[in-house]
Amino acid sequence: MNDPQLESLLTAIAISSGLLTAPSSSTPTQRNSAFQALDQFQSYPGRIAACLDLLTRPTLLLHHHHATPLPLDVTTPTKLYALGILQEFLKRGYAASSEEDRLRLRSSILGAARGLAEATEEEAQSRILSMKIAALVADLAVREFPQRWGTFVQDLVGEGGIWSSGGGAGVGVKICLECLKLITEDCTDSDFNSKASVELCMMERFFISTTRRNDILLGLNETSHLLLHPIFSLLSNQYSSLLQSKATLQQMNAYLASQSRTPAQMTAEERAQYQHQIEIRDRSGAMVADALTTLEKFCQSMPLDWMFTVQNGIDYVSALLHLLQEEVANIHVLAVACLYQLTMRKLESEHWWRLVGTLPGALYEASVAVGRRAEERGLPHAHCVEMLVEQLEFHRAVSRMGSTLVSAHVAYITSDKEVGCGSGAKFDAVSTFLRLLSEMATHHSGVVCGEQINTWVGLLRDPAIIKTKVLTPHLSNVLMAYMKHLVKIRWSDVWDESHPYAALIEESWDSEEDYDEWLGNLRSKASLLFRSISYAEPEISVTIVHSKIQSLLNAHSTGEPRDQINPQNNELTPKSTACLEFEGVTQPLDNILQGLPSWSVDDGNYDAKRMKIRQTIKPLLAELANMIVAWNPHDVWLKFRRTLLLEALKHYWKYDPSTLPNGIDSLLVYLSATDNPPRESLSVDVVGLRKKVGVSIVAVAKVVPHLLVPWLAQLSDRAKTLLTNGRLSPTNEMHLYEFLSCVATAVENAVDRSNFIMDVLANAVRTLESPEVQNAISSVDGLLSFMGIAQVASDPGCVTNPTFVDKVTSDFSAMFSSLNQFLSVGKRCHEAARARPNGGLPLQNLPLVIDESSSNFPDEGPVSLNELAINDPFVPLWPKLLPTLIRVLDVTLGVWHPDRQATLLCNNIQRYALAISDDEAYLATKQENTTGGVFGEGGTAGSIVSGWDRRDRNLTPKWSGWFNELRNNCFQLLGLLSAQRVLYAPEISHLYPQLVSVVANPEHIRSMEHRHLNQYLKQFIEIMMLSCPATLYQSHLTAILVPLFENMKYRLQCSWDPILRNAASSTDSTKPLTSESCTDAVNKLSTGNVESWLLAYYARGGLFVGDLDSVTGEAAVEKARVELTRNFSDMIQSVLALKGGWALVLANKAKEEQAVKKNDPSKLTSGPRNQISQVDGPVNADGTSRTPVQLHLDARRLLRIDKMCHFLLLENELIAGHLVVTIVQCLEYPDAYSCRRCTRICHRILETVAWVDRYTDLIGNRLLSAAVKNIVTEPKWMIGIEWDMINIIRDIYGRLTLGQYFLPGGQGAGMQQARDSNSARFEQSRVVDKPLQGGGILVAPSDLPRRIFMQIGISQEDILTLEKCLEEKRSAKEQKDILRDVLRVAADKLKESEGLFNRDDDNGLLGRANLNESLLHRHARQPEITALPEKLVTYSMVRKAEEKVVEADGPWHGNLFG
Repeated sequence: MNDPQLESLLTAIAISSGLLTAPSSSTPTQRNSAFQALDQFQSYPGRIAACLDLLTRPTLLLHHHHATPLPLDVTTPTKLYALGILQEFLKRGYAASSEEDRLRLRSSILGAARGLAEATEEEAQSRILSMKIAALVADLAVREFPQRWGTFVQDLVGEGGIWSSGGGAGVGVKICLECLKLITEDCTDSDFNSKASVELCMMERFFISTTRRNDILLGLNETSHLLLHPIFSLLSNQYSSLLQSKATLQQMNAYLASQSRTPAQMTAEERAQYQHQIEIRDRSGAMVADALTTLEKFCQSMPLDWMFTVQNGIDYVSALLHLLQEEVANIHVLAVACLYQLTMRKLESEHWWRLVGTLPGALYEASVAVGRRAEERGLPHAHCVEMLVEQLEFHRAVSRMGSTLVSAHVAYITSDKEVGCGSGAKFDAVSTFLRLLSEMATHHSGVVCGEQINTWVGLLRDPAIIKTKVLTPHLSNVLMAYMKHLVKIRWSDVWDESHPYAALIEESWDSEEDYDEWLGNLRSKASLLFRSISYAEPEISVTIVHSKIQSLLNAHSTGEPRDQINPQNNELTPKSTACLEFEGVTQPLDNILQGLPSWSVDDGNYDAKRMKIRQTIKPLLAELANMIVAWNPHDVWLKFRRTLLLEALKHYWKYDPSTLPNGIDSLLVYLSATDNPPRESLSVDVVGLRKKVGVSIVAVAKVVPHLLVPWLAQLSDRAKTLLTNGRLSPTNEMHLYEFLSCVATAVENAVDRSNFIMDVLANAVRTLESPEVQNAISSVDGLLSFMGIAQVASDPGCVTNPTFVDKVTSDFSAMFSSLNQFLSVGKRCHEAARARPNGGLPLQNLPLVIDESSSNFPDEGPVSLNELAINDPFVPLWPKLLPTLIRVLDVTLGVWHPDRQATLLCNNIQRYALAISDDEAYLATKQENTTGGVFGEGGTAGSIVSGWDRRDRNLTPKWSGWFNELRNNCFQLLGLLSAQRVLYAPEISHLYPQLVSVVANPEHIRSMEHRHLNQYLKQFIEIMMLSCPATLYQSHLTAILVPLFENMKYRLQCSWDPILRNAASSTDSTKPLTSESCTDAVNKLSTGNVESWLLAYYARGGLFVGDLDSVTGEAAVEKARVELTRNFSDMIQSVLALKGGWALVLANKAKEEQAVKKNDPSKLTSGPRNQISQVDGPVNADGTSRTPVQLHLDARRLLRIDKMCHFLLLENELIAGHLVVTIVQCLEYPDAYSCRRCTRICHRILETVAWVDRYTDLIGNRLLSAAVKNIVTEPKWMIGIEWDMINIIRDIYGRLTLGQYFLPGGQGAGMQQARDSNSARFEQSRVVDKPLQGGGILVAPSDLPRRIFMQIGISQEDILTLEKCLEEKRSAKEQKDILRDVLRVAADKLKESEGLFNRDDDNGLLGRANLNESLLHRHARQPEITALPEKLVTYSMVRKAEEKVVEADGPWHGNLFG
């Protein structure tokens, strides 16, 4: 490159980097020209030699430019540009270079690195250059070292290498450290092999093959002694220099102090000397920090011997522990980071004990050093706020490192005999270390103790550690520390700095939102911690919580210090100190009482030690309960806190109910609380108190209903008094009914129970039987008039008429509250029935022995209401309730009929009755509920009916919510009707046709919106199918499922077709109906073209969104479409025993079979491997307790599972046809969630019906075509579920063509069936009628799968080869790999045929996955850095080979005779 070319290049670099900023030299034209020149240079053939020449020049100056009279230094940007070109060359062209060129390039780069180290001082620009050239050297090393560049380590750190250039303590050292760090990262990150996942590979600097990585690591390990020695020497020398400069500075400060001078009063000469020492300190500290950054990578990934071996005075662990004292350049934090990386690895026992034994001493020395620094700065002590702020990062890192050291190596504690016996050096070491952690947990910043909570929970849940009592001395500190940090910090005190630790808090969290999120996470984790401490050490727990609440009541019982007062009523607010303190103690009290072992509070006989503990605990608990019950605050928010404390006592009242009546009485008093002074309408605070009280009395009643039965008459009278005074809100009334129903379920006599429930709900029955309600539900017009909708046609202003609004609201609330009371009480009664000893089965004497082979159970059929009422007192109410419920649901669904929609949509106000609610619009935006919800900032209140929301005195925005509540309540009541088995009772048989005429009305079903159908499926259909006795499937399910499944097939097809046809043109057809676009829908309906209207109706999910903005409206449509597909697939999964309770039955059965097969009864009492079981006795497969009655329940469920598969797929052609076709269609809809679940359903279908000839075309043609299409077209939405789809193809091909069947779910190896005497047919499997054991095959092989494969371009020869391979290799992995290889060929052919229409560049949902994403082509991504052809041979390898030869030369019998 000649001088003019060089000048031109430098000019372009100067302009592009912004060094030439004069207007005459930085015009857009000149900048474009500069960028073009730089781009052209990158394709210049001699660019590599030119770049190497640029790197070797010490300075690069731009002369003779008109914009600057003086030469312009462009050294740094020019060298950065040259390094960038060289780095790109290494990636693209280096592999093809000759050996001579590679050696020349390497020599030039090393020379440039040495030159940079020798020619520059430490500056910001030189640091940038050093980092860039270090990356270049690292890139070169990973391609050459060690086979082709055996002198790499010597060139780096040896005599005359980069390290020693510039004196061995400057830029050269930084280049070497950065280079080693990068090499370590490149060779040890991700999965350590070339088959790493695409995501991880994309994150790396480049893709290195596994062999190449291993070679590099072997080379580094072989030369580790050459690397570690200079780094340790660097640490020693630089740290010594750092200490010397600090000592000199300290002496200078002492000298100035002796002369009563400050550093600001120094002379010029003194200031120069002072500044020189500061520069030495900072430079040495930065060098140590750089070394620690590299060592952190070594600690993370390199052999542990590098750090733990002590040899020739090199001891890295001791050095790291010593560096914990140094705060300059955050050295102490970096040292902790290195130790943390070590603690996260699997340490040898001696290494772990060394760290446990030495860390406390090292941290003590570090704290002494902090004290000295505080004293030097004139601060009172090391724990003052200023020092805590400075040390926060260090303290947090130490807490995290210490807790990880324990939690990652718990086995060393549990397996040590000294620790087990509670004495000895190792026990003392562990105890000292745990004391260190517990003391750190008391830090004034919560983030420090937050790092330890998982460790303490893990230790407390380990039975072996609990037995050692090594935790006992430290649990007091731990419990008090976490109780302290659960008290919420008032952030206004932090802002105005009135909090004593305001500076520390601001340093700990970025904002109040950050703190709130942290506190929420801490509280969720602390629940298990408190329960575990209470279970392990009940005496400590009760003593501490008793003392805490006693001190709080003494200090704040009347609200002292009465800060943060509400000026309107002079009462406390939630931010008052007293309220915050009581809030913080509520959770610990609840968790501690819940976690107490029964022996500590019951009246049983135990050993002397337990009896002594109980004698201490019980008086404290009695005093604690009396204090809370006797406390009578006057402020609303203190009443709220007392309510929570009373609710927590429910765990104690189980054992000592002496204070229970007074506690319940206090809660019932609060249920009718009012404002002081009284107001016309209750304040938000009082409403909140009432709601919480209602929830609390229900919670108490659920735990101790049997203890409240003696006071049932008084409670009933008290409830009637509260209900008749008219001051309770509907929500409070519902809570009161639930409370009474919970108590009633504990009554022993079944008749008394039922009578009491009927008495409780008498008002609700009267309301529903009233003429007003009966008239309202007699017709659709009656309901519209009842809700104030019909009146709008003649009087639009009535929706804002206060009198009319209040009347309509009151009438609707009365009707809805009555239905809701039935639902709430019914649910409580059903829960209590299931909790009875017979599990809710209508049999009072269950047999002790269960015949699992039996298919005849006396209760598996119609059961009378009288028998059901023995368990469930709500059952006798259904004959009265059900007719009303049917009419309510009928008229509610009738509002959405096309003719009604046409009428309502025409009216500018009535149309909003069909709209979604503000709450549904809010949920569609997927916002976090951290900004006040619907009515908060960014909420959607007032967006459906512009400017109005449901809190306003306007009926229009209320209608949508009312319809949602009414519809959902009806569906839930129908679900309850099914779950209680009343639906199948003989006494209800005369009402069943009426029910079917409503719930299976085709007009109702097709008129529902997607959101309505979602609730219909979840709240009624799924529960009905799961609760129906197996003998009643035909009589009770057929009439409902046929129209439902038929509509689901059509509805889902219409919903997804616009998306599948053309993603670009689907926008208009999937837009929701708005106030402005109502006319089109009305026109379609008015012309009688209902089918055309239905297509558009389903495409938009049926949604009318009123005045909602288009973005949120489209999000709501997308949510409705996806949720319907997912809910349908989830429902089918549940009824086919692929998820939920029925799936647990199969899992339990498999677990029992494994226990019998392996003769290991312990499997029956052990839960999942990822859980620590705290349940005594048998457990379910999910870790929950397995009760004796569950055996009876599971036997019936097994029968239903088997019968349900047969019923859905083989007994009714309409049900089976619609269901299977819908599932096949769902495989093609671009939603990975639904598709993955449908693949599981497809396996169950194949296991059940693959052997049936009628299904051959549906399975071998439609299902297989859909699965193959999903694989060979490689859509992006399929990423992650390709193996599931290939397994479907394998299952179909094996069963229909090859005579192979598989374990359930397409798992396991293919089980080949032999051919019968007629070689054209296979013998049927022995489990053909048992789909849960694998099912059957098609005995007459079908050619349909072969035709499908031929249609996608697979030749006949390839198909024969495929089948031969599948018959020879039958393991699941091998067969799926074979199919993947075949389908890859088809995908490549399809991709080639697409030509210009190739969708590689389409990033949309339906676009083709690229090579890095595609499962079929994942093998196509080759490593950018491949293995070298030269075989690596190291000295260690040679030595090991020689040792083996020596061993082989000896006699075979060894040295038997000495």
